[in-house]
Amino acid sequence: MNATQEQLKLKLEQALVAAFGADYTGVDPILVTASNPKFGDFQANVALSLSKKLGMQPRAIASAIVEKLDVSDICEPPEIAGPGFINLKLQTSYLEAQLNAIKTDPRLGVPKTKNPQTEIVDFSSPNIAKEMHVGHLRSTIIGDCIARILEFRGHDVLRLNHVGDWGTQFGMLITYLREVYPDALTTANALDIGDLVTFYRQAKQRFDADETFQETARQEVVRLQAGAEDTLHAWKLLCEQSRKEFQIIYDLLNVKLIERGESFYNSFLPAVVEDLEKAGLVEENQGAKCVFLEGFTNREGEPLPLIVQKSDGGYNYATTDLAALRYRIQEDQAKRIIYVTDAGQANHFAQFFQVAKKADWIPDDVEIVHVPFGLVLGEDGKKFKTRSGDTVRLRDLLDEAISRARIDLETRLKKEDRQETEEFIKKVAEVVGISAVKYADLSQNRTSNYVFSYDKMLDLKGNTAPYMLYAYARTQGISREGNINFENLGIDAKVILKEDTEFTLAKHLLQLDEVISEVEQDLLPNRLGDYLYNLSDKFNKFYDKCQVLKSEEPIRTSRLMLCDLTARTLEKGLDLLGIKVLERM
Repeated sequence: MNATQEQLKLKLEQALVAAFGADYTGVDPILVTASNPKFGDFQANVALSLSKKLGMQPRAIASAIVEKLDVSDICEPPEIAGPGFINLKLQTSYLEAQLNAIKTDPRLGVPKTKNPQTEIVDFSSPNIAKEMHVGHLRSTIIGDCIARILEFRGHDVLRLNHVGDWGTQFGMLITYLREVYPDALTTANALDIGDLVTFYRQAKQRFDADETFQETARQEVVRLQAGAEDTLHAWKLLCEQSRKEFQIIYDLLNVKLIERGESFYNSFLPAVVEDLEKAGLVEENQGAKCVFLEGFTNREGEPLPLIVQKSDGGYNYATTDLAALRYRIQEDQAKRIIYVTDAGQANHFAQFFQVAKKADWIPDDVEIVHVPFGLVLGEDGKKFKTRSGDTVRLRDLLDEAISRARIDLETRLKKEDRQETEEFIKKVAEVVGISAVKYADLSQNRTSNYVFSYDKMLDLKGNTAPYMLYAYARTQGISREGNINFENLGIDAKVILKEDTEFTLAKHLLQLDEVISEVEQDLLPNRLGDYLYNLSDKFNKFYDKCQVLKSEEPIRTSRLMLCDLTARTLEKGLDLLGIKVLERM
């Protein structure tokens, strides 16, 4: 609900009390955005809901409310329609005043939160010695977008990368490399990430087939946990090699994170189990220490335990996640902790959240949230894979998007007989390619699966990043054509609304604060994507219907200000999605 809607809601609540008495204090006036512009901008439906209680016809109730309703500073005189709807249409002068109030505001009318707090966004989380693949795409860009919006609202955001950098896989890999390529464990950059992945697969095959190798690998893990110098050195080299490859992708995606991997919490794991035991939550089952949970059963219908310490004394993901949660609450002082992972991990989060609540580790003022997302599908409707059936490497996916964006651009330049520098072509191809991939994902409801299609995401028409980038570039084209510096339009110049497309664009520009507030709460970036797509669409219709540079003053300056507000809103909104804009395309 934006500021205007909140004002109208308050006035309707006051009118209800004035019309029917104090018993109706706090009754929701059911104020919604009008579904059809011809009925106005907002509609209050409360009269219909009170008919039975008051024993009156809805239209009579609506008349009594309107008689006490003073919205003369915001709306035209209210109208009663149908069985008792109260229709409200914003005054032109009110809309103009709202736009003039934000025309020089760098925040475009979006206030900072009144209650800033520390919020943690846990996202991306690749595994060391493995390449980032298409499955990491959604976590990385959804998490980054959520972090950007929370930061914009004024929260202190800790962007954490909970990297898989500990456990059995390292004992397995180090043991194998000692045999086949010992230099990799002593010399920096001896392996590239592709070689490391290949060796990891070979080590896993050996681990699964050879009991002696399996035991040696487990002993190597014990040495790592004990801090043996040579094993620790080898582990650090392997982590560093993976980290460099991850950073290339994060730089390409313009994503910033603080790495705090599983290894960070290793020293806290014994205390987790001890404290759960003290709370009386731990039961031993087949040698393992477990917490039995409500609402979780195995295939046989028996209670399903969450293992916090294995029979061999080792710990697992759940123990690490519990340690991380405690650290984030106690040390980081986080008030909301957001985990961005695929929907397939929903049970894991539900289980360890339940354990933490049973142990009374989550204060009343701390919120923990799992933000699940669906799968990336190929155009055949199946899980997105390469032609050979392998998981798609994220680096390859991004490179392919940039390559296709470049081909599209070069084709267009040839048709238009335009000459551009290699620097321009390279920059535009990279921005368009990466933006297309990001927006194709963020424009979907994150809980749904979506079909990955280069052709659709790179289309200059439709709900795509290139369409919005083109709308922004159009505003900059007006600036260049008219030799206009938007910043110098004049502090005294006013927005004046005359045409329908101007009204439509103006109303949409004023909804940004409502959209940002919604995403802050429900963590659904597609709401912002929808808003920006509709803004681009409404701007293009305004541009097609209304002369800008050839208009007479003061309409010319007013329309230039609408162009500038649109450009700044697109730039800010796309930045919150992690998307850069282009002055020219």
